Amino acid sequence: MSYKMVGAFLIIGALAIAFAVGGRLSNVKVLGSGSSFIYPQMSVWIKELKGKAPWITLNYNPVGSGTGQQQFLSGLVDFAASDPPLNEEKWSQLRGKVIQMPIVLGAVAVVYNVPEVDELRLDGRALALIYSGEVKYWDDPVILELNPGVRFPHKPIVAVHRSDSSGTTNVFTYFLYKAAPDVWPAERVGKTVDWPVDGLGNGVGSKGNQGVAQTLASTPYSLGYVELSYAIQEGMKVALIKNADGKFVKPTVKGIMQAAKEAFKNMPKSPLDDFSRDMDALILAPGEESYPITSFVHLIFRTEYSEEKVKAIRLLIEFFNTEGQEMIVEGYAPIPVELRKTNLKALEFLRVSSHEG
Repeated sequence: MSYKMVGAFLIIGALAIAFAVGGRLSNVKVLGSGSSFIYPQMSVWIKELKGKAPWITLNYNPVGSGTGQQQFLSGLVDFAASDPPLNEEKWSQLRGKVIQMPIVLGAVAVVYNVPEVDELRLDGRALALIYSGEVKYWDDPVILELNPGVRFPHKPIVAVHRSDSSGTTNVFTYFLYKAAPDVWPAERVGKTVDWPVDGLGNGVGSKGNQGVAQTLASTPYSLGYVELSYAIQEGMKVALIKNADGKFVKPTVKGIMQAAKEAFKNMPKSPLDDFSRDMDALILAPGEESYPITSFVHLIFRTEYSEEKVKAIRLLIEFFNTEGQEMIVEGYAPIPVELRKTNLKALEFLRVSSHEG
């Protein structure tokens, strides 16, 4: 039986139970916030859910992973979407009270606006040197060595980055650290970063993936990083990045999924577990076609909600992991089937809050 059919049966079952318990379904509002990385995909899911479960009003605000986690932890929203999961310390504090699940795969694309160059090859070290301000011009020997035969202009590199608290930044800076720890130290990894290139006047911050994409498009000789779907939507030039096997690859669904297949071997097998190390498994995963800056987007739920909200959250989790995986937007990739099974275990842990009413 396909996951699409399983999803249909699960959702029909959830509706039947809800009618049996409540007689009819009243409108339930579910609020989520966080990753702008997942926003194009979430928009498609919200549209589909309006037809399948009109009793649920699902709203999602792409405020960035960091803000999304803060709003979730302070009780302002019902769930968060975050590129990085909760860190180990925070997860330990909330053990048993939160459910985490990687829900979709994406990639951080390195994009550039150099009119004279149609194909650009870079590695993590070159990118770390650019964002640290040590490589300042497009015709620097570091870049020329990676691109033999390509003529680069002697123009300053405008290094564009996120200005808000961003999971995309967390993924990108972790890649820089893992690829070149001597250039990009661990203390520069995070959702917000003190960018050395800014102090030299060659760095520009923009809010959201949308903002970075817009700045790149309007700024000749710029370089930046965005979630892959934004690069596709804007028709931007995407660089080839050197992977763990020494191959220069562009982000593709095949390359993203190969990285995820390798990463899954070392990932948790319960939604109640600690997912804080899965980014390390994905970044620079082995494989000739593996794209080296691949990332999960995680959904973070509570284990307890009101009775009506439990019904809605249950249906959302079922939909995201079954039918939802059959309607993945261009620029993303579905999660492995084995991981969908792990995620669906979350249904066992949802319960009505003892404090309700």
